[in-house]
Amino acid sequence: MKTAYDVPPEVGRLRQGALVVGVVFLIVFLAGAFFNRQQFFHSYLIGYVFWIGIPLGSLALLMLQHLTGGGWGMVIRRVLEAATRTLPLMLILFMPILFGAHHIYPWTDRATFAHEPVMLEKIDRYLNLPFFIVRAAICFAIWILLAYLLSKWSRDQDKGTDRAATKKMRVLAGPGMVLFILTVTIIAIDWVMSISPEWQSTIFGLLFVASFTLSALAFAIAMVARLSDREPLADVVAPLHFHDLGKLMLALVMLWAYFAYSQFLIIWSGNLPEEIVWYLPRTHGGWGAIAITVVILHFAFPFFFLLSRSLKRNPHRLVSVAVLILIMRVIDLIWMIAPDFTGARFHISWMDIAAPLGIGGIWVAMFARELNQRPLMAFNDPQMESVLEQAHEHHGKEFVEES
Repeated sequence: MKTAYDVPPEVGRLRQGALVVGVVFLIVFLAGAFFNRQQFFHSYLIGYVFWIGIPLGSLALLMLQHLTGGGWGMVIRRVLEAATRTLPLMLILFMPILFGAHHIYPWTDRATFAHEPVMLEKIDRYLNLPFFIVRAAICFAIWILLAYLLSKWSRDQDKGTDRAATKKMRVLAGPGMVLFILTVTIIAIDWVMSISPEWQSTIFGLLFVASFTLSALAFAIAMVARLSDREPLADVVAPLHFHDLGKLMLALVMLWAYFAYSQFLIIWSGNLPEEIVWYLPRTHGGWGAIAITVVILHFAFPFFFLLSRSLKRNPHRLVSVAVLILIMRVIDLIWMIAPDFTGARFHISWMDIAAPLGIGGIWVAMFARELNQRPLMAFNDPQMESVLEQAHEHHGKEFVEES
């Protein structure tokens, strides 16, 4: 259906470029499997966890927008919806983690813990591969169902075939947010924390809830900023919308930092051998330098820059902060995951870089394909009128100032 909000040709070019980058780096990355199979699966996990964070975080932001309303959510809504529709792809890309589970998770070899009764009981009851697969399947089923319903009702809203579509999305968003937090907590424990099966943290799941949502918002800001100078978004998106998005990104940066610091503070103050073992290799040597870099570039810089009103209202400056956050999310995941395999020895493999680029190229190409399927704005949404009023008011002021 042709509308005034059809996707510009730049999205098609993004898809082609991303597909080329993805294929090239995946070929290079796959070649690494012949030289170091263990490192291949370790690096794949890092790249996969980063990229699944964007569609999952987009699902959270989408439900938040349906619950709260506001122009900030309307201008990024199609980007969020397109991102959530890539979840079936992420289900397929999850298969290598299952195939390589024995190279990633020590609990898959029960003999390793033959003299640890507590660990054996944990393996029997929870950390075993069949139950691991069942939990992952349930989580994917919930995510894909939520994404499907929200996307379907949004399409019905565009066509005007379902007058109750807006209410349906709002009603689903409440319990959907609860399910999102529960399922992300499950996969954070299963996919990342269980690499060190004897270590545990009650904040670990919330840390991933915040980081996934932050990654998704940074990606959405980067996409909308890229398209804001072109039709149709040029007539719809105003500095006020970027200001609101910048404030939300500041809040999520602070939330992520709060969870990360709280986890560290609780474990540091407790000073228990079974808890500090996770932080010991990550706070010394090269890994310690990475930790300081994460604190500065993932929290301090974005925090102080996002305090500026003029920066938040400038899409080109705001997108630089968003890209920095996305880069730091990859580095933070390397810091969280890699030391479980290398210990105190600082080592970052070239595959740790190739995996995110290869998986990312394929994901972005799929995302661009999905974005191209719908108009860039939900033109039949009741909130669309207020968004257009804000944009027209801004453009009117610009016209008066130029005159």
